[in-house]
Amino acid sequence: MKYTRRNIYFHELIGLEVEVIDHTDPTLRSVKGLVVDETKNTLRILTPSGEEKVIPKHGSKFLFKLPKTISVEVLGDLIIGRPEERLKRVKRGGRYE
Repeated sequence: MKYTRRNIYFHELIGLEVEVIDHTDPTLRSVKGLVVDETKNTLRILTPSGEEKVIPKHGSKFLFKLPKTISVEVLGDLIIGRPEERLKRVKRGGRYE
């Protein structure tokens, strides 16, 4: 399945380029890099300088860069949980749009 704006919530986020465009903690805004790990509540981002930053999903707004130059804004609160948990939530009637 290809990454699209509508299905990013169901995908593995590891390997995607990301930027934190808003966060309740101002020191975490503008962090950019590659997602190298994902837990239920955080994303670990490898910055271009080689530093790893752990960003809480709660209170964040991310900009993910998908293949073919597509960028998608995602509220961190909507991606709390592992990918398989997010898919189950939709099957139970939760919505992401």
